[in-house]
Amino acid sequence: MAETRTPYVGRAMKRIEDPRLIKGIGTYVDDVRLPGIVHTAILRSPHAHARIRKIDVSAARALPGVVAVLTGADVNDACGLVPCAAAIPDLKAPKHTVLAGDRVYYVGHPVAVAVATDPYIARDAIEAIDVDYDPLPVVADAEAAVKPGSPLTHPDLGSNVAYTHTVAGGSSIDEAFRSADRVIRHRLVHQRLTPMPIEPRGVVASFQPGEGTLTIWTSTQIPHLLRTLLPAMIGVPENKLRIVAPEVGGGFGAKLNVYAEEALVAHLAMRLRRPVKWIESRRDNAAATIHGRDQIGEYELAVRNDGTILGIRTRTIADLGSYLQLLTPAIPTLTGLVLTGCYRIPAVKMEIVGVYTHKMATDAYRGAGRPEATYLIERLMDVVANELGVDRLEIRLKHFPQPSEFPFATSCGLTYDSGNYQGALAKAKQLANWDQLVKDRDAARASGQLSGIGVSTYVEICAMGPSKAMPAGGWEWGSVRMEISGKVTVVTGVSPHGQGQETTFAQIVADRIGVPIEDVVVLHGDTNVAPYGRDTYGSRGTAVGGSAIVMSIDKIVAKAKTLAAHLFETTSDHVTFENGVFTSPGVTNREIGWTELAGEAYVAKNLPAGLEPGLEASSFFEPQNFTFPFGTHIVAVDVDRDTGRVKITKYVAVDDCGPQINPLIVEGQLQGGIAHSIGQVLFEKTVYDENGQLLTGEFMDYALPRATDIPEYVFGHTVTPSPVNPLGIKGVGEAGTIGATPAIANAVIDALAPLGVTHLDLPMTPERVWQAMKTTAATTV
Repeated sequence: MAETRTPYVGRAMKRIEDPRLIKGIGTYVDDVRLPGIVHTAILRSPHAHARIRKIDVSAARALPGVVAVLTGADVNDACGLVPCAAAIPDLKAPKHTVLAGDRVYYVGHPVAVAVATDPYIARDAIEAIDVDYDPLPVVADAEAAVKPGSPLTHPDLGSNVAYTHTVAGGSSIDEAFRSADRVIRHRLVHQRLTPMPIEPRGVVASFQPGEGTLTIWTSTQIPHLLRTLLPAMIGVPENKLRIVAPEVGGGFGAKLNVYAEEALVAHLAMRLRRPVKWIESRRDNAAATIHGRDQIGEYELAVRNDGTILGIRTRTIADLGSYLQLLTPAIPTLTGLVLTGCYRIPAVKMEIVGVYTHKMATDAYRGAGRPEATYLIERLMDVVANELGVDRLEIRLKHFPQPSEFPFATSCGLTYDSGNYQGALAKAKQLANWDQLVKDRDAARASGQLSGIGVSTYVEICAMGPSKAMPAGGWEWGSVRMEISGKVTVVTGVSPHGQGQETTFAQIVADRIGVPIEDVVVLHGDTNVAPYGRDTYGSRGTAVGGSAIVMSIDKIVAKAKTLAAHLFETTSDHVTFENGVFTSPGVTNREIGWTELAGEAYVAKNLPAGLEPGLEASSFFEPQNFTFPFGTHIVAVDVDRDTGRVKITKYVAVDDCGPQINPLIVEGQLQGGIAHSIGQVLFEKTVYDENGQLLTGEFMDYALPRATDIPEYVFGHTVTPSPVNPLGIKGVGEAGTIGATPAIANAVIDALAPLGVTHLDLPMTPERVWQAMKTTAATTV
């Protein structure tokens, strides 16, 4: 009889992949050692904008141990252009080569590459290169870049405006403002951020001239998309190109890209017929790996005196940096898609102006457009509540759609799959002990302390997504193979790098196939092992990739039932499957487990007519909609009157990502995401001066939150399954970052409210908070 098993799905299990990482025996790009490997260093521009008059590499080439020193004139024709997959109407796009041509346009722009037998010799070589630059005018401010007479980032384009994109929907925006009792205006800034993964980027390439095959190890989130896009750059066909993403020490969207260095190192390996390695330094990572956020907007809300919001309109400037990476122009448009957040707002109009400046390109960074939208709408909800004198929780509840109204069509053009926003808010209030929290704040204020409470109710787009909405197709692929031994091999097209899918996919498979989790192996990140995939970003891995695995399991079980029925001398509709055992109750009363059945399937001496040997299936899953996780975060803070330092005293997060496969992994994702937001609200900002010089290129200058800045969290969850996929799950990798930023910001503003401060731009550093406290006449600093 089939034994009863405790399900793996729903268990808070430690990650299967963790021991090798904790022990230091995982393999990262820099751990790849190949015979005859040579090392590269890249000379980068110290100027934000300059014409290159001359490059003299003779001294560098003369150094002992130097294998090659090359410039754009040597490699650009063979390496093609860095691709941008985002299709925006009337987009003006510069042609960005792997090394600079006759002009550089941001600090960190690659100018030349040195290859040597030793990484230190390669660095010496680039220091020996002599470049004659002719500095040109610089624009490092996006608002200044759109003004007449501004220096042009790319003179051949004739303008710094890359595109203007409008998101508009619902009822008439003009009528909403005509019928409003008042119009509330507010300016909001989302500062530029540097992702700063613990592992910078790195690439190793090895070419086999006999077969004409090229293998690339790269610290990337997208091995399959890289294999699709790189052939157009380097001329190696897809079926002779192998991409391996080994252990990846953090991505956060920064490694969701095709970078110039990947094409350059591949070209060098083919050109020199030797394995080539490039490892990014921390300063190069800060200067030449994508940045995130960087939006400035003027927002107007049409409201009635009872707090009803009739419409929202804005003109937002998005600083794209100096050129386009893979999704650079698309990211700000995601802000427009979820601008209304959790709320029923009848009319929306958002004009997004993408602008070039002499800075590093922006692109996807944890949340990718959605944290910007949530920060905007959640700050604005508090602004409206404060101006009208209404309760900030009640104004949110007033605009929530009811659970029965889902699927819910928004005025931004999306259809939210499922939701119970009221339930998440109620649970967060309960866990935070809201009434007591308010009393404690008021008592602290009465004693002279600056204490505040912030709230954020959010929704986000996840499970990217339907092909019609994705630049490269939103399906995902996976396969499941029952080995002849009864062990199970799972191959997935997603590429986890901290999300835990080696564990969660094994949990799903172990439950549905009915084997111990120790018998399941999950393979990923190698395009020779997983031939198809759309990789990891947008909290899509389990919702989309896990669904492909479920489809494959169903195919295997159906095939196994056919084989079992043949062995039982009955029909498959008389065969049941439970906990890894096939039985025919009431017919033959026989049973067979996977080990015996797999043996029959592969030995193949007693198969029914027309049944192929083996037990293996693969599937493509394409969702018909995104998923939309949601939640409520409540934060309490104290502000030190003497220093302006903010201390988080309570953090409550209630998130709904649908059914949880592994609550421990969910909690880990939320903790990491909230830490990102603590950094954004209180510490982090990527700073360029007026000459386009990066001032925050090291950890000494770019402040990140430390362990002492992270509070203890109180987590809660509601469970609202999604109808979009067979698992009902929604995704959680970015939820913490999306919900936390406005909650923390609102708490700080609430703490400063007794002093007359109504707004602070991010980041709310001790200096900025202190200045606001000392200048109570100014409401914005």
